[in-house]
Amino acid sequence: MRIPLSWLREFAPLPEGAAAEQLLETMVSVGFEEEEVIRPGDELSGPIVVGQVLSREPEEHSNGKTVNWCSVRVVPEGQEQTLSGEGIDPSGVQGIVCGAHNFEVGDKVVVTLPGAVLPGDFRISPRKTYGHVSAGMIASVRELGIGDDHDGILVLGRLGLDPEVGTDVRELLHLDESAADINVTPDRGYALSLRGVAREYCHAVAAPFHDPVPPIAERAPQPSDSAFPVVLADEAPIRGGDGCTRFVTRIVRGIDPSRPTPVWMSTRLRLAGVRSISLPVDISNYVMLELGQPLHFYDLTRVAEQITVRRAREGEQLTTLDGRKRSLDVEDLLITDATGPIGLAGTMGGEFAEVGDGTVDVLVEAAWFDPVSIARTARRHRLPSEASRRFERGVDPQIQAAAAQRAVELLVELAGGTAGEEAGDVRVEDRSAHEPIRLRADHPARRVGVDYPRERIEALLTEIGCALETLSPAAEVSQEPSAELEDGWLVTPPSWRPDLVAPEDLVEEIARLDGYDRIPSRLPVAPPGRGLTPEQIGRRRVLDALAAAGLTEVMAYPFTAQPDNDLWGADEAGTEVPSVRLANPISEARGVLRASLIPGLLEVLHRNRSRGFRDVQLFESGLVFLPGAQLGTGAIPPVGERPSEQVLADLRGGIPDQPRHVAAVFAGDDAPAAPGLAPRPLGWQD
Repeated sequence: MRIPLSWLREFAPLPEGAAAEQLLETMVSVGFEEEEVIRPGDELSGPIVVGQVLSREPEEHSNGKTVNWCSVRVVPEGQEQTLSGEGIDPSGVQGIVCGAHNFEVGDKVVVTLPGAVLPGDFRISPRKTYGHVSAGMIASVRELGIGDDHDGILVLGRLGLDPEVGTDVRELLHLDESAADINVTPDRGYALSLRGVAREYCHAVAAPFHDPVPPIAERAPQPSDSAFPVVLADEAPIRGGDGCTRFVTRIVRGIDPSRPTPVWMSTRLRLAGVRSISLPVDISNYVMLELGQPLHFYDLTRVAEQITVRRAREGEQLTTLDGRKRSLDVEDLLITDATGPIGLAGTMGGEFAEVGDGTVDVLVEAAWFDPVSIARTARRHRLPSEASRRFERGVDPQIQAAAAQRAVELLVELAGGTAGEEAGDVRVEDRSAHEPIRLRADHPARRVGVDYPRERIEALLTEIGCALETLSPAAEVSQEPSAELEDGWLVTPPSWRPDLVAPEDLVEEIARLDGYDRIPSRLPVAPPGRGLTPEQIGRRRVLDALAAAGLTEVMAYPFTAQPDNDLWGADEAGTEVPSVRLANPISEARGVLRASLIPGLLEVLHRNRSRGFRDVQLFESGLVFLPGAQLGTGAIPPVGERPSEQVLADLRGGIPDQPRHVAAVFAGDDAPAAPGLAPRPLGWQD
C-alpha cells in the first residue's frame, strides 16, 4: 500500500516536516514491513517552468515528419529575466522545436529549459535539430515521470490550471511530494486504505484517531422508495448463498464529463500507484483508497430496469472493461440488468454500462461481497484488480453508505453534478458480523510471556475498536472448556477486522501494539541428558574409523529402481526383491525405496568420475527398507486423541523393516602419483 504523505496528514497527526523514511519506521513498530520510498521529484532538477506558446509554425521535412518551430515565453512579459544559464534567452522567449501537435498558440505548457534534468538522467541543453537551435523542450506527462501518456505534450489548461508564466512546475504539479510503500499482509485488508493506515499510525504514536467515516455516514440520506431497484438473488452454496449481503446505490445527475481531474487528486492517485483516467473513474478510485471500499460507477442511461446480483448461468459471457470477452463460470457472482451481465461483482465492470466521455448521469454502487467468492473469480479469470484485492481480504460491511456518500459529494463538488434523492440500501442477513470472543485476563501473559496489566489489555483492545464486556468469574472460557474464568472479557471485534476470530488473534494484537520490543528473548536451557546410548556410541565409532581411514561420507537418495533392488538386494541372482513402492515418485526411474545402499553409492561414484575425480573412496550409513507381508495394514488413527498401544503396535507392524546398513565403494588408486611413489590400484582387499 502506497501512502502519499500529504494525504495521510488529513487523517493522522503526521508532522509537517516528516520524511517518508520516518513514516516507514513508525509503521514497522506496529508490524508492517517497509517496501520503498517513492519520490518522483528526486529525478527532476534545474529550471522547469510554465511557458506560454506565442507562435507555432509547422514545418515538413524530407524524412516525412512534420515538426513545430515554436516561440515560448517563460518569463512574464514586462518582468525582469530571473533565469540564467547557457541557452536561456535574456528576452524570456525561447525557440523550441516540438514534434507533438496537440497544442495551440496561447496554451500554457511545461517547459524544461537548458540545465534541467528529467527522469532517466535526460539532460536538456541547446541542440541543433531540423534546422533550428532548440533551446529547451515542451514536456509530456511521461517525460516528467508522472504518467505513461506520451501521445502529446501536457497542456495545463486541460487540467483546469491557469498559472502565471514562469511558475515553478514542481510546486504547481506537486512533483516534490513523496509516498511510503508498506507491505500489507492478507489478514489486514483494512490497511489497504488511508483510513486503516491512519488508524495504525495513531496506534504507533499513541495519538487519538478520529475516524472520518461517522461524519460522512451522518450526511448520507435514508433509503427511499424511489431508489433504483436492486434484487439480491445469490443461491450458490458459499457462506450459505450470501455472496452479497449489502448493496447501496446512489444517483448523481448532470455531471460535466469534460471536467479534468484536479491536480491534487491526480497527484495523490499517481503516488498511490493508480493511473488517472477520467474524473468519475478517478473519484471512484480515490474513495476506494481513502476509505477502503471499492466502488463502481455505471452510466445510468445504459442500465435497464433493475439490477440483480446473482450467479452466472451456463454459457453466459461478459466483455469486461479491459475489452476481453470472458466465458463465465456458474460460481461467478455477477451484476446484471434486464439485458444480462454488466459486471463481474467485486472484480471488474462490464464494457456495456461503463462511464465514458458522454456520461452525464451516474449510478453509484457500493456493495459488500463475500471474500471467498471474489477471490475464486479473480483467480479463475486471472483478473486481479484493486477492487478484488480488497474484497478478498475482507471489506468493512458497515461502510458502504458512507463510501457512496463520499463519492456523491465529490461528483457534486468536482464534476458539477446534482445528487439525486434516490438512495438505495438493500441488505440480507449479515453473516459477516463477528462472534464475540471469550478472553481470560491471564491468557496474553501465558501466551506471550509478558505480564500485561488488566487495564493495559482493556486499553489496547478498545484502541483497535473492540467492544468489551466484563465476564463473571464462573464463566467458562472457550479455548479451555474445562477451566473456569477467573477474570476476563467477552470481546466483540470491530466490523473492519474480520481477521480477529480467536483469543490468540487478540493476544497478537495486544503484543503488537504494546511493542514487540517488550517481549523478552531468552534462550532455553537444555535439560541434562544421559549421554549417548551404546548403539549410538558403536555406530559413531564405525563411522569415525571409516573417515579416519581416508573415506569420504556421502548421502545418496533413498529412491531407486526395482531392477537395482533385484540386483543388489537379493540373496541370489535372479530373485525378485519385494520393495516399498512410492505413491508419488519424483520420476518413474525412482519409484521404490532402496533395499541396498550400493546403487546410490555407485551413482555418486559415477557423478564424481564424470567430473574428473578418478581416485575415489566413498561410504554411506543409512536405512534400507525391507517390506514384510503385512506392509501398510495398520489403520490411520483419528486426530484429536492419543492412539492406544494396540493401534500403535498395528501401525508399527505395517511398516517395513528398516535396518541401518553401512557400505563403501572404492575406485582408482590408493594415492595420487608422486616422485618415488607408485600408486597401488584399489582392490577387494581394501
